[in-house]
Amino acid sequence: MRLSVLLSTLCVQYAASFTHLTMMKHMATGGRNKSQTAVWGQKRTGRNRNRDGKTLVMMPQGTPMVPWQPPGSDYAQFVDIYSRLYRERIMLIGKFIDQQEANQIISILLYLKKEDPDKKITLYFNCPGAELRPALAVYDTIMQCKETCEISTLNLGLATGMASLLCGSGTKGMRAAMPNSRFLLQRVGLERPFQGQASDIGLEVSNMKKSNDNMERELAKMTGRSVTEVRNDMKRDFYLSSDEAVTYGLIDHVLVPKTKGTEIVEYKRDPWTGRAIPVTDDRDVDLGNFEGTEEQKYQDQKGGGFGGKGGSTLPNGDDGNDDDDDYWEKRIS
Repeated sequence: MRLSVLLSTLCVQYAASFTHLTMMKHMATGGRNKSQTAVWGQKRTGRNRNRDGKTLVMMPQGTPMVPWQPPGSDYAQFVDIYSRLYRERIMLIGKFIDQQEANQIISILLYLKKEDPDKKITLYFNCPGAELRPALAVYDTIMQCKETCEISTLNLGLATGMASLLCGSGTKGMRAAMPNSRFLLQRVGLERPFQGQASDIGLEVSNMKKSNDNMERELAKMTGRSVTEVRNDMKRDFYLSSDEAVTYGLIDHVLVPKTKGTEIVEYKRDPWTGRAIPVTDDRDVDLGNFEGTEEQKYQDQKGGGFGGKGGSTLPNGDDGNDDDDDYWEKRIS
């Protein structure tokens, strides 16, 4: 009887101690098993190394997502950043414009024009180039949209080939570029290898030449230059800086960053060459006109001092006509 009581007492004590140890281990590990605890320890060590700057922290892949609250909704939702810009009538053209990209740009332009025909559309360019015929389709769409709404264009970095034409197709006075941006004007060849009969290849080359001629005529109309001059410039790759693009007539002004906001560089026409040259700060200072019909201060007033006719401010009634020696003799006397 005593042995059974002793065994039962030992069992109760062992169960209590085991329960206590299990609870302590659960609190220490957060309810994780051995494999989870090992992984958690590695993550924790990795976080500590990231704080110390000893490991490389990778940026998120894919399109950035930004919050956007629909009108009339109490909650915001995450959308990709390009869709968020479209809702503000802003487009960033940063990919090579092929047939698929051109269709996407055209569809967005048509939707924005349908949504509000009178509101401005802003186009930002950092484009590595474009195929000729798809880019001409985008150009025609922009020209159609310009009939009802303003199109603002800005070259952020590089506009190559047909992208330069698209950047210059905006509304006059709203075509700009950043100070370090560049333009590359060039004729465009065949987009891809063409196979077939010799006559078919000749027709394709002739068609491509006609499209390049149309592009040159549009560029000459845009810049105010002759087609022959534009064709001669584009015999080889024709690079333009932002200031040179303004002089060439491709854009209107350059945005110069300041400490607060941006400043527009002003240009004026050279009376001899007719070229647009930047206006510098060393201008002629206008000192005003000191002659006129209005009576000036101290003029024809009694006691007016220098230039006055009604009296003198010199002591002893001196009118200022005597020599300096007579004046000092009168002062001494």
